[in-house]
Amino acid sequence: MYVVTSTFVVPSEKAQEVIEIYKKRSRKVDQQPGFLRFQLLQNAKKLGEISVYMEWDTKVSYLQWVRSQQFKDIHELEKHYPDQELAGIIPTIHQYEVVAT
Repeated sequence: MYVVTSTFVVPSEKAQEVIEIYKKRSRKVDQQPGFLRFQLLQNAKKLGEISVYMEWDTKVSYLQWVRSQQFKDIHELEKHYPDQELAGIIPTIHQYEVVAT
């Protein structure tokens, strides 16, 4: 299994706005071959720290998603988000190979 996290920090007063955006996400990734799970995580102490957590069957499946037109389309929309403070946030990406369960 392959796990990818994308963590970003927003002003804490905008955290709920970001959460609502993700609740209404397109779910296109859900149909991608090899996709297993999506979760949106909020740091319990730093409410503005939010992480997207995704599980994939393999690294290859994840990379196929990242190279897909659907991925590009979704991330292009983010650049045009009306709140420029949120649109300019660059996440920190971490990728993990699951080595034991």
